[in-house]
Amino acid sequence: MGLFDVFKGGGGLQKHIARVGNKRGQKHERWESIQVLANDGSEEALRALLVRFTIRVDPSITDGEEKNAAFHGIVQHGEAALGPVRDFLESSDTLAWPLKILKEIQTEEAVTTVLLELLSKMHTEYERDPQKKIDVIATFEERKDPRIVEAVARFLEDMNETVRFHAVGAILHQDEAEHARDALTQAFLAEESVRVRMRILDGYVERNWRLTDVKEEAAKKMPNGYTLGKKGEVRKR
Repeated sequence: MGLFDVFKGGGGLQKHIARVGNKRGQKHERWESIQVLANDGSEEALRALLVRFTIRVDPSITDGEEKNAAFHGIVQHGEAALGPVRDFLESSDTLAWPLKILKEIQTEEAVTTVLLELLSKMHTEYERDPQKKIDVIATFEERKDPRIVEAVARFLEDMNETVRFHAVGAILHQDEAEHARDALTQAFLAEESVRVRMRILDGYVERNWRLTDVKEEAAKKMPNGYTLGKKGEVRKR
């Protein structure tokens, strides 16, 4: 019997599951439990390790060390961790750690698929804390995929200004941004936020897009530092 076998199953594993998520517990006990659960590798153990990312302990160096240990303990099990990680990504308020794990065990395309599926379940109505939605959309500002433009376009009408700001950035980062050009134009005309309008206009400048058909209306929405040429070309001073 191996060193960690005595902890598998029964009450032993449950003890370590309880310990790893207890921020008021002893450091050495949490550390031991992280190692035990990492070596166990069962779905139950992996889900318990993910709970460690939902709490913070002092000092910060200890918090970082324990989270890194949990991260490596999960990643070492590869595809077996995918189910628990995807469930955690959907239920958790935080994106950073589960996304970091996914990047280790999945291809970039597969990670994008997971994020798109997560975004498809989000809405554009008011919500008290839209941070997770903001984080998901912001990740697409660093990813390229033909599916992103269509998935993100509806968030140009989100109730939250920061969501709209990152939605613009995510669309303009894509090679297929042209597909959302009309949506961006309508968003610009309806937008009250100066920084969102400026971000849209920067995209027009970069791509030499024009606002010819809505020139008169668009001229009224130009923030300081931007002008329209005679043919609707956007100019940045």
